[in-house]
Order: sequence, then structure tokens, then C-alpha cells
Amino acid sequence: MEAGVLPVELWQLILSYLHLPDLGRCSAVCRAWHDLVLSLDKTRWRQLCLGCLEHRHPNWPNQPGVEPRSWRETFKQHYLASKTWTKNTQDLESSNCLSLFRRRKGRRQLSVGAGGEFSSLRAALAAASPYDRLVLLPGVHEEQSEVLLKVPVEVVGQGKLGDVALLVSIDQHCPTARLCNIVFVPSWFTSVLYKTTAGYVQFDNCTFESGQLQIHAPGTCQVKFCTFSQSSIHLRSVALCVLENCEFTSSENAAVTVEGFSSSDHNWACKHLATLAKSCAASVEPDAASCPVAEQDGWGESLLEPVRTCEIVVGEGQSSFLSDAGAQALLGSVQEDADFEENLRSAKEEEEEEEYLALDSNSSDSDLCSDDEEDAQAVFRLPCQAHSLSQTLADLADSRLQSNRLHALQRDLKLKSLQQELQQDKEAQSLANSLQGCIIRQCLFRDGKGGVFIYSRGQAKLEGNIFRNLTYAVRCIQNSKVVMLRNDIHHCKASGIFLRLSAGGLVADNNIHSNCEAGVDIRKGANPLVLCNKIHSGLRSGIVVAGNGKGIIRSNQIYGNKEAGIYILYNGNPAVSGNHIFQGLAAGIAVNENGRGQITGNIICENQWGGVDIRHGGDPVLRNNLISCGYSDGVVVGEHGRGLVEGNAIYGNKGCGVWMTSSSLPHLVSNQISHNSIYGVAVFCRKDDNGDQPPGQGQGGGDSFQEEREGAGRESYTVGEEEYPAGRHPISVALVELNNISHNGAAGLHIKSSEALNIIANVIHANRDGGVAVLQSSQLTRIANNSISCNSRGGVLVEAECQVELRDNGVYENGSHGIVSKGEGIIAENDIIGNHRCGLQLLQAANMKVIKNRIQSFRDYGIALFDEAKGLVQENIIFQGRSKKSILRPLSNAEDCPWYHGCMLTNPPARPHIRGRALGPRTTAGAQRASSITTRVDGGCHNHGSVFCTVL
Repeated sequence: MEAGVLPVELWQLILSYLHLPDLGRCSAVCRAWHDLVLSLDKTRWRQLCLGCLEHRHPNWPNQPGVEPRSWRETFKQHYLASKTWTKNTQDLESSNCLSLFRRRKGRRQLSVGAGGEFSSLRAALAAASPYDRLVLLPGVHEEQSEVLLKVPVEVVGQGKLGDVALLVSIDQHCPTARLCNIVFVPSWFTSVLYKTTAGYVQFDNCTFESGQLQIHAPGTCQVKFCTFSQSSIHLRSVALCVLENCEFTSSENAAVTVEGFSSSDHNWACKHLATLAKSCAASVEPDAASCPVAEQDGWGESLLEPVRTCEIVVGEGQSSFLSDAGAQALLGSVQEDADFEENLRSAKEEEEEEEYLALDSNSSDSDLCSDDEEDAQAVFRLPCQAHSLSQTLADLADSRLQSNRLHALQRDLKLKSLQQELQQDKEAQSLANSLQGCIIRQCLFRDGKGGVFIYSRGQAKLEGNIFRNLTYAVRCIQNSKVVMLRNDIHHCKASGIFLRLSAGGLVADNNIHSNCEAGVDIRKGANPLVLCNKIHSGLRSGIVVAGNGKGIIRSNQIYGNKEAGIYILYNGNPAVSGNHIFQGLAAGIAVNENGRGQITGNIICENQWGGVDIRHGGDPVLRNNLISCGYSDGVVVGEHGRGLVEGNAIYGNKGCGVWMTSSSLPHLVSNQISHNSIYGVAVFCRKDDNGDQPPGQGQGGGDSFQEEREGAGRESYTVGEEEYPAGRHPISVALVELNNISHNGAAGLHIKSSEALNIIANVIHANRDGGVAVLQSSQLTRIANNSISCNSRGGVLVEAECQVELRDNGVYENGSHGIVSKGEGIIAENDIIGNHRCGLQLLQAANMKVIKNRIQSFRDYGIALFDEAKGLVQENIIFQGRSKKSILRPLSNAEDCPWYHGCMLTNPPARPHIRGRALGPRTTAGAQRASSITTRVDGGCHNHGSVFCTVL
């Protein structure tokens, strides 16, 4: 009959009454009939699939309410899988004809139980021929001793699952077998329900209670739609086995144990299992329908919902990840910067010298010129933008260009998808496509001690599973390898994934959240690939790398964890790149206790503590990261911290851009440090000697904060034998070099140090306070080749008893004095030009050598000396400003300070002169210290209030 004779709807109704063989015959008539049969997917094919007692809903147990893409394709996969056990060609008989005959559908069916042909399973097996079907009638079947399975048979329970219970221990000695629709209960004499050491066994729609399955190579198995209640599977050196759509509950140990390297002696079923595994993998796409369902958090919001983002306008650009509060702060700071130069020129000038002399030396009031002085400026002001950093200064003044650079950096740091990662990383692609060892797919592990335990060179692949309410989800140790794709791991009592003892593999595209310990714990030489995961809402750290652990951590979203997003300690040395680490309740990345690591190209933002926190011998390479909008400091280098901090954008943090102690030895090189609420770079002593509290901070603020942190607990990732000494030579002086430090809320550089410090070739521009403030410096602070310009207050402030060397700097157009010094040292070969008060002011007991500088103050003295200041002032060139003042209280050697009118800064041109310089080698000291909580309370903090920076 032609298909077009009747309406399609009527054909579909007629065909819906046909059985499977008739549907197959109809689909072979012609293409029109084939399409009609395919159109029955959500009706007849669904009915056939769900009506098969040997299988459950295709998305059970994780998503039984979600329909598959095709019921017909699902039924096809079920049918093919149910026939896998019959494909054995290794038969006892030599005749292939007899083998084929035994596999025909006409093979015998034997019934076992009350009213059946045989009263016991043992009796039925004794009479069975190969490939017979044994049907267990409803009831309880018990065997008093171990049953040997010597011939290939199929054992099926009649009725619904639960109608047939089998109390038995079976030892398989035949090449293949299948068991279906049975509840297995252990016998009185053993907990082993089933074991095989050579053959292939297939379990479909079974329940295992309080027992164990043991599969030893070259044996193998396929387990589908089964329930394990207080039961487990132990696989030893199995080449390939498949566990699909199973539920594991209340296990007392690991639900699945994989031991030993995959056997090279493959069972006959391995090629068939590989074909089924590949076809199933092709049909499972990483879309919303196939991803595990996320748990609801305490507020009823799905933990898989998109991460909160908002738009921020900086200049005329936009950012897509900064917080609303951060957006307002940055927008305000950029608007203020745009008006800065105009405000400088619009304020009134103070004329009387007496009023000026009465001002305190630390005064921040700016003497600014009005519009009618423009002609005088043209005559008396010297050009000071011809030095090597002038173009960088011009860029800093252009907020739009700065915003564009920020957005370009964001674009370069865009999070990659797993598909992009696999295309670029052939090793990851090979691991993702591997089929070896145990394949566990679409299973549910819940309410037990452990999920999957892999050891002694075992191999396993886990895909699309859910692990919840366990002690741990996955442990992989002793040179084993695990591949984890698209799993959901949450509410574990310890770490979600734990790798150690040289374990490796691929952990990709998983949702790891709400665990009591780390989401991923890597230690003792483990070296996995951790790609494109969501690791969030943990009660401790997101990822921990400890005890010589390594690993590649790339393109992950790590957010909302209670402690550090990534915590590196005890010689942990991972490569961390391309991750988004944000909204953590502690530091974004913490490097502690001689931890190392290559931390490159990450976006680290909106964390409560430091974006990156380095302490106690931590020595990472921190390069090309965007560290922004943190609620504390951008980068913290605490006690005995080290490392190379290079090429980062440290932007818009509510604390300092970089905060470091004088006992640390970092190299801070080529960073953009701007728009932070307090200092650009702050260097503090480990402990304030005078115990001063910062302005706006109560007397007990620091103590209460310390008590709160101690009460909350601290990271206890101690490793004992993993505490190896660092084999590097120590460096001697901390270095701040080639950084752009601009538009910060307080001083660009705030120094209160007890050790030597080198500040070389930085641009320190347009900060809200002074450019450089040296408040304490018991050892020499060397400030050389810097451009210090347009800061709201003075260019450089040196307090009493500080030792400094100021050489080859350009100090230009700052809102107050160019340089104010009360300390000791040398000021040599600097250009101090265009500042709005004195060029150089020496106060109190200052004892400075002032040699070969070029100085001009447009409206005030070039050099002014007060109180008991003394020293050597010679060979300086003082250019005449509008006020025609050169030196206040001239010394006996004042004739060595010639002054000029209307000259240019030539021979040499305007300073600083930046020459190419090679950075010295970075090294690390080997002193080990116990992990502890360190609290910083800045006794001289800016009036925004102190910001506490702590690390575990």
C-alpha cells in the first residue's frame, strides 16, 4: 500500500500497534515507510523502550525526568548491549556450525523455582547447554555453597525487579554469561556475590545488597541499570569494562575499586565493549540535557546558573566581570583623573612668603597657577616630557587608552571552552578519547564513604556521573590515571578529587562544588590536567597543590570558595593559566610554605582578601594576570615571600595594589598598578614597633580580627615527609622595577621598611597623595631612574632617620614640593622640575648630599633648608622660576649652585634615562616555617582606613 494513500497521523496510529519485528519489516519497504517508522519515536518506540523490564529509563538514576534525544536510538543501544554476551567466538566445540546453531533464538528456556522444571539454580546449571536461558520464578532462591558457572548461560528473573531474590555466591569459569532482573544477597559464608577471573559477565537491571563483585583480568564485565546498596565492585588489572546508569549507595568503603595496570591479555569482549562505549559517547553531548543536575543551595538558587556579572564603564570601554561597587569606584577615579590637570591650573596661588614659611613641611596643599599666568609659564617653565618614559606618561594620562588596554587584556584572557582546549592540547585530546581500564558513565554515587578508588597503576574514565554526600568522590594514587569528564561532585566531607603519589590524567568540564575540603587536592608528585571545570562554593580551598604536586590548571572557573581559590604550598609547583578566579571569601591564589608555580594569564577579581597572597618562602612566577576589584589588596607578599611579579594589571582593588613586608624579597617588574583605593605599592615592617593604630580603626580592631580568623580555623594541609628544602640561592634585595604606578588613592609608593629596597625605572604618576613616601628605612632604599610626576602632593618624602639614595630620577609637576627630606643619604643627578612648591626641601636633622641636580620651582625656591638641616649642596643647576627664588638660607658652597633663566633640559636631556637591563636570576631561600595566620595592621595607613590582609 502506498504511504500517501492515508494521512500521516492515521499511519502513525496504525503502526503504533505493531511489535518490534513488524516495525523492522515495515521500515525496509521503502523510504516513505522508513520515515513513517522513524516518526513513531515519542510514541511506539518510547513505549517499547520503557516496557522492557531488562532496562530502566535511559537517564536513570541521574535524570529520570529528562527524555533522551531519540527513544528509537536508545532502544537500539539497549538491544545491542543485551546481545553482547552472545558474541563469543571462543567455543569449546571446534565446529563453527554448532556454535552458530546454539546462538539461535530457539535455544532452550529452563524455569527454576516453585512450579518450574528445576527446584534450584544448581540443578538447572547442571542440565543446561551453552547459551540456554534460565528463568528464575518469583521467590527467594538460596544456595548453601558456592555455585560454579561452567557453561555460558543467561539467568533472568521473572516479573518486576525485586520479585526474585538470589542468595548465592557464583564463581564464573565460562567465557560469557548474562544475569538480569535479579536481587543478589550474599550467602551466610561469604560477602562475595559474584567473581570471574577469565570470562565476560553482563549484569542488567539487578540489585546488589551488602556484597561485592570481583572481576580479575583477563575477565571483564558490563554493568547497566543496577543498584548497589552497601555493595561494591573490585576490578583488578581489567583491560576494559563498562559501568553505566548504576546507583551506588551507602558504601562502607569505595563503591568502585580499580587496581593494577590494564592487562595486555584482552578478553574477547573488549572490542565489543569499546564499540558500545564509543557509540554511547557519540550520543551523549555536553548540553543542558546531558549535564548533571545541580543541587539547590540554601537560598534555592541553582549552583549551575550563570555567574553574576555586570557592566562597568571605564573611560569609554566596558568590562564584563567587575562588581557594581568596583564599577562605581573605578568610574569615579577615572573622572577625577580627567579633571586633575585642569584643577591644578585653576587653583589660586599663595603670594606671601611668610604664609608659605609657616606651612608644615608635610602640607598637601597645592599652589596652582591661574589662567592669567599662561604667558609666564611659557617663559619660565622648562620642558620635562622628553625623557625615556614620556610616552608611558602620556598613555597614563589618557584614561580612554588605559581603558582600551584593560579591555584588550580581558579579551586576551577570555575563558576557553573544553573543545578549544582539546584542539590545542593533543595530550588532553588523547586522554579524553581514551578507552582503557574501567569506564563509568552516567552513574550516581551517594551517601557513602567513597566513590571511585584507583591505585597501583589502575586506569579509569568517569563521564557524566554524580557524586554527592560522600566522604570523597575520587581518589587516584600510585601512578594511576583517571579521566573525568562532565561529572558533578558536591557535598563531600573531605576533598572531592584527591590525586597523589604520581597520579595523573584529565579532570575536565566538571562541576565541583560545596565540598568540605578542597575541590581538587593534588600532592606527592601527582601531575594531572585540570581543564575547564567549575570549582566553587567550597568550605575550604578550590584547588590545593601540595607536597611536590604539579599539574596544569587551565581555563577553570574558580569562585565562591571560603578559603583560597588555588592554594599552593610545600613545594607544590603547578602551571596555572587562563583561569577566572573570583568572588572568593579569602585570597584568589595563595602561595605558602615554599610553594612555587607558574601563574600566568589569569583573571583574579573580587576576592575578599589579596588577589594573590605569597608568604613563608612562596616563590611563584606571577605573570600577565589581571588582578582587579578585590576587597583588599591586589598582590600581597608577606613574611619571607618571594617570587617574580611581572607584567600584571593590578587594578581597582580596595586596598593597596601591592602590599609587601620588608622581610620579603620579591621582584616586582613591569606591572600596571593603578586605580587602587590606597597605596600603589606599600612596603611595611613585619611588626609595628610603636603599636600605632591606623586612622579610623578602633583600639581592638586587629585583635578581634585575629580572633575571628583563628576561630574560623586554618588550612591544615600538612604533609610531613613532603616538606622538602628548596634548593635555590637566596636573593638579597627586593626590587620594584619598570612598573606603572598611577591614579592610586594614596601614595604611589609607601615605604616603611627595615631592609634594603631597590626602586628602579618606574613611572609613578597622578596618585592621590605623594609619589614616594619613605617613612622608615633603617637600611638603604635606592630610588633610581624613576619618573615621579603629577602626584597630588609631593614627589618624594623622606622622613627622619631614613637612608635613601635618589639618583637619576625625574620629579615633575607634583602638587606640592618636589623632594622633602628629613633623613640621610644622597640626592644626585635628578631633574626636579615644575613642582608647585619648592623643588627640594631639607628639614629638621636632614643630612643629605645634594649633587648635580637640575632644579626649578615655578613659583618658589629651588632649594630650601630649615631647622638643623645640613649636608653638601654643590654642582646643582637651579633654573629661575617666575618668583626668581633660587635658594632659601644658602650655604657657604652656594656658589657651586649656578642658576639659569629660560634654558632647556639638554646635555643630558630630561631624566630618567632608561637603558636596557637584564633581570637577575630569581632564587628562593630554603627556610621552612609552619603554616600560620599572619595579620597586617598598618600603623600609618591612609585615611581610608586599614585593610587587613591575611593568608592561611
